[in-house]
Amino acid sequence: MTSEKDIKHMKAALSLARRGLGRCAPNPAVGCVIVKNGVVIARARTADGGRPHAEAIALEMAGDQAKGATLYATLEPCSHQGGTPPCTQAIIDSGVKRVVIGTLDVDPRVKGKSIKIMQESGIDVVQGVCEEECRQMHLGFINRITKNRPYVTIKTACTIDGKVASASGDSQWITGERARHHVHMIRSQHDAILIGVGTAIVDNPRLTTRVDGIEHNPVRIVLDSNMSIDPKSRLVQSAKETPLWVLYSEDGPNKKTLEDAGVILHQVDCYDIEEILRLLADEGINRVLIEGGAQVHGSFLREGHFDELLLYRAPSLLGGDGMSFTAHLEIFTLAERHNFVRIGEQVLGDDILERYRPLKDMGAM
Repeated sequence: MTSEKDIKHMKAALSLARRGLGRCAPNPAVGCVIVKNGVVIARARTADGGRPHAEAIALEMAGDQAKGATLYATLEPCSHQGGTPPCTQAIIDSGVKRVVIGTLDVDPRVKGKSIKIMQESGIDVVQGVCEEECRQMHLGFINRITKNRPYVTIKTACTIDGKVASASGDSQWITGERARHHVHMIRSQHDAILIGVGTAIVDNPRLTTRVDGIEHNPVRIVLDSNMSIDPKSRLVQSAKETPLWVLYSEDGPNKKTLEDAGVILHQVDCYDIEEILRLLADEGINRVLIEGGAQVHGSFLREGHFDELLLYRAPSLLGGDGMSFTAHLEIFTLAERHNFVRIGEQVLGDDILERYRPLKDMGAM
């Protein structure tokens, strides 16, 4: 039976899980809280890199006090032997008497099996507490297992009239400092950041996470069909410190130079979004942030291969000569048009962040 206390402790586990977003691939970022006699005796999230799992860390923290306690986990604990022993066995061995689960693991090696194993061992198992919140938390992992693609977030900064660059192509600093700082926080919650080679050439970005107290940089990915990225760019020059993948279709003269610089090369059809996303899923990426430019945005939007759209909208106008972030979208018929649902907005200084999800996905939420 679910109580208000169960909801309270599951929300605490969700808060812990959120801290692991972007850090735990290929595993899900799980949060775990252990409570005994109304007192929290251990709390943990899945470690960076995906191991140890949250439950294993929390159980070790609790030690002998875990006997007779209640364990809260945002995702069903694993029951298969992987890189570490199954968490279900550790839970059973610890003497925990009750386990509260947010949502089931979609991995067919686990789904529902862990619950059965724990129940057969005499543990009282409750499932579905804060289920929708927990499912949303783990959508990256869920997508990768069930859809063979990561959770895809498209991010763009634009003016009130939807422009991302002036007619000359200048796109930097459309938004203010607080919005740019928030983008770095969003980057830290993704396993990878993806841009097109045009953005890499024009902006020469670093694509790193620059936030005090956060030491995590996602994998940086460049779509570069003919391998035209500049070997002297910031991205390539830092490839040995921060992972850089170049996805290419045809070999180019810079291939050996890029490999020597530490760039990881993946050959793929750079115009086939489904193939690109399958590659990322195969490489263990749960969450990818699409940062542009306009042509890349258009490709993902046109084919509907995204889960969330972030618009950082600045209080300015660029007018008819400015470049729209939908400039590379084909014209839709009324029946083909994409409809969205706004799921939130946030004021960031003079700018506003608007969050959208595709309407077609809202029924599955």
